[in-house]
Amino acid sequence: MRIVGSLAAVCAIAFGLAACGSSSSPLRASASSGVADATTAAGSTPATCRTVSAPAPRGEEHVRPPRHGLDPARRYVATLSTNCGTIAIQLDVRRAPRTASSFAYLVRRGFYDDLTFHRVAADFVIQGGDPNGDGSGGPGYTVVEPPPANLLYTRGTVAMAKTGTDPAGASGSQFFIVTARRTELPPQYALLGRVVGSMAGVDAIAKLQTIPPQDGAPVHPVVISHAAISED
Repeated sequence: MRIVGSLAAVCAIAFGLAACGSSSSPLRASASSGVADATTAAGSTPATCRTVSAPAPRGEEHVRPPRHGLDPARRYVATLSTNCGTIAIQLDVRRAPRTASSFAYLVRRGFYDDLTFHRVAADFVIQGGDPNGDGSGGPGYTVVEPPPANLLYTRGTVAMAKTGTDPAGASGSQFFIVTARRTELPPQYALLGRVVGSMAGVDAIAKLQTIPPQDGAPVHPVVISHAAISED
């Protein structure tokens, strides 16, 4: 997914895109700090993160859209195993059935295995799920499901990233997890669910030093070794 139009004009907007260029990202807005000590010393990683190699970019993907949805009467949890710990996300099937179903479909296909968290924005979000590893890629299809009008992007909320020109609720494979206590983001980013259980893995990623600019790639790769869906 690429930003259409004048890059200079996009970068000049008050809140702007966190990373101008070909990235698919939530807009950065004012946020209360929800993560202490958001950066680490140069060249170091949190003790909870193992050092791993970054996977090679996959290039353009051509995944067919899902044809079936999830059962709204059941509970679905996506578990992401990373070198910084495990992150469990309960999918909000009732309020975001199309988005949740698409995410679960990609997980079950193994799409997220060996992808990265390519963006760490201190006291804001961590973002991943791009097969190119730089914010420019997706699965080859788009789902559009406007989020609830009263949605607040608070700490632990998981939503889908999009470009500034995409319609509200558009999503592919890239997602972000809010690390701030609360942001001022407008309800334009498709809801996926919430982190359940421990936030330790999320916080470990959020503390990583990034390659300039600040809202950039972590110095040390964060890799999703495996993603799985459980249901009950």
